[in-house]
Amino acid sequence: MKILIFSDSHRHVEPMVTATMEEKPDQIIHLGDLETDAEELSRRFPAIPVANIAGNCDSFFGGERYRVITIRGKKLFITHGHPYGVKMGLEGLINTALTAGADVALFGHTHTPHFEEVNGMLVINPGSVGMGGRTYGVLTLDASGKMGYELKNV
Repeated sequence: MKILIFSDSHRHVEPMVTATMEEKPDQIIHLGDLETDAEELSRRFPAIPVANIAGNCDSFFGGERYRVITIRGKKLFITHGHPYGVKMGLEGLINTALTAGADVALFGHTHTPHFEEVNGMLVINPGSVGMGGRTYGVLTLDASGKMGYELKNV
């Protein structure tokens, strides 16, 4: 299974459309800023499930600030990151995700890609698909439960 991870698109939908057409994912996750971009992506690719979360620029939508979703038996903790102060450090995010039993913690907000493994949990920020390096993440889950991750540029 291939999951595209986008964050911080900030009204730049076309890079996500390009990546989606190239990657042909089974699932898309949008980590906020802006929720309307995730909605547009969902309209353009109605056959691909899109999970999204509110970012700090989405406060007027009043959406969820975090969610735990399960895909192929793996728990993914998804958040934009600002409620956990990720620009100051990842401790709050990591502790919350570990407490939730997550296998993967996904966040955005910093516009800077990040990847590490902490106590068996992958911690991933795909960077910003709409600004700066125009990056996104590809998370793969195989039938045996093995996970892989790759950072890509649009």
